[in-house]
Amino acid sequence: MHIESETWTDAEQTETNLALLPVGSTEQHGPHAPLGTDTLNAEAVAERAADEYDGEVVVAPAVPVGVAEEHRAFSGTLWTSESTFRDYVRDVVGSLAHHGWDRVVLVNGHGGNIAALREVAGRISRHDEAYAVPFTWFDEVGEHSSDMGHGGPLETALLQHANPETVHEDRLDSAAENGSERWGDWQGRVNLAFDADEFTENGVVGDPREGSAELGETLLTAAADALVDLLDAVAARQPGPRDD
Repeated sequence: MHIESETWTDAEQTETNLALLPVGSTEQHGPHAPLGTDTLNAEAVAERAADEYDGEVVVAPAVPVGVAEEHRAFSGTLWTSESTFRDYVRDVVGSLAHHGWDRVVLVNGHGGNIAALREVAGRISRHDEAYAVPFTWFDEVGEHSSDMGHGGPLETALLQHANPETVHEDRLDSAAENGSERWGDWQGRVNLAFDADEFTENGVVGDPREGSAELGETLLTAAADALVDLLDAVAARQPGPRDD
């Protein structure tokens, strides 16, 4: 059930404590992919998993702005501080829990959110009347995970499958030619760069021409299957003790 498209009376009839909260970002993804790429992809994975799950699960509206200041040089990018982001996610989870949906998977589509989501999920699970765990879709696509860039083949492929109208196919060559092969500017194991424009001219990392709708279907299937398995585990798990 997608609660934003339901009435409150229908929401009241749900008989589940499971919820999915898609979490994305509004940030540049090169000249070929939309600013909402991370949100669209997180929503696509959450929706597929909810459809495939053998049981009822609530899907909340996505959190569309995340920890993305590293893309501030590119027009249209929005961001919030980690502390504001964590507090906002915690409040949304608290709202879900208030209605009985107190086991929440945070379905993430943005690398910059990962650390903050892990921290806030721990805080929620230790101190609130809820249990939350983070899930980042591109970590759950098997061997393809090593190809993750930014606006690269994986993100582009998932868009090409789930939201094909958002991809500017005629800009893929330019996106690849003016991008970077690797995230960051490294000295040994230290990344000297803090912002994306320090190492990529157009914001792209990886070659989006290596993506395709067929690859996108493979990625979506793998990520959604992993998320379904996680929902089963979350439903069965007895969370650790909470602070009163």
